[in-house]
Amino acid sequence: MLAGLPRQTDPRVLIGFETSDDAGVFLLTPECALVQTVDFFTPIVDDPYTFGQIAAANSLSDVYAMGGVPISALSILAWPRDGDLEDLRAVLLGGAEKMIEASCSVIGGHSIADAEPKFGYAVTGTVHPQRVLANGGARVGDVLVLTKRLGTGIVSTALKKGMASEGDVASSVESMTTLNRAACAAMLQCEVHACTDVTGFGLLGHAREMAAASDGVTLVIESGRLELLPGVAGYVAAGAVPGGLGNNRDFVACHVTGEAGAVLYDPQTSGGLLIAMPEVEAAKMERLYAGAYRMGRVVAKRDTLLEVE
Repeated sequence: MLAGLPRQTDPRVLIGFETSDDAGVFLLTPECALVQTVDFFTPIVDDPYTFGQIAAANSLSDVYAMGGVPISALSILAWPRDGDLEDLRAVLLGGAEKMIEASCSVIGGHSIADAEPKFGYAVTGTVHPQRVLANGGARVGDVLVLTKRLGTGIVSTALKKGMASEGDVASSVESMTTLNRAACAAMLQCEVHACTDVTGFGLLGHAREMAAASDGVTLVIESGRLELLPGVAGYVAAGAVPGGLGNNRDFVACHVTGEAGAVLYDPQTSGGLLIAMPEVEAAKMERLYAGAYRMGRVVAKRDTLLEVE
């Protein structure tokens, strides 16, 4: 659909939609650029306050993935006309408190009546123009680092099916409500060649975008190194597979060689940062941020963009 739109040329646009990056970047001054992104979705947990928190953390994540600092946000809300107003207040409170945690000011928004609740934010951040982290730029010899465990989509589906344990849901919620702020701060103390956050397209979907936006590389995912949220393997075996997982597999599988398990296609909500960086910097990142771990490497271009070992 985007291919049919008129092309705009503006030298102030440092990053647009051409490389499927996490956010757009617009040059304001030689020392400052704006990072802009938007995200919203339907509830994935039962508790409205928690839903608001997750929606906010997820919306903020794209700014952190660009190496930016969120500064302001506009809320986006769809709510049923006869919906519970206390639930709505809880959603807004959860989002507002997460934005406060991020030192990001909510300065307005827009709401509509809709039969299905939806909530999220359009977030603006700032970044130095010379320090923008794009999803392209991975280099041969780099190590791939991930900053969160995988499986939020599978746990959410297990919850909807009444299969998920309270403890497993709590672990998934803790992951989804954790801002990527600290991970970004640690990352910015290291040499980084490329970065993206892992969200709705799953690990392989976002890894594909990184590989496609980089020059002459294949990303190798070392599946034995991947860290999963509690219960995920069991829920997959029991058939708790989200519909989005199948969609991701249909789109990405042709770019993958090797045996890719379901969790690699699992759509994540408020997932971690996927970072391509030199091996010595990966070790530094693991020291600086406890949730970071090495789970792959970048090699010279092979037959496909992605390989799974």
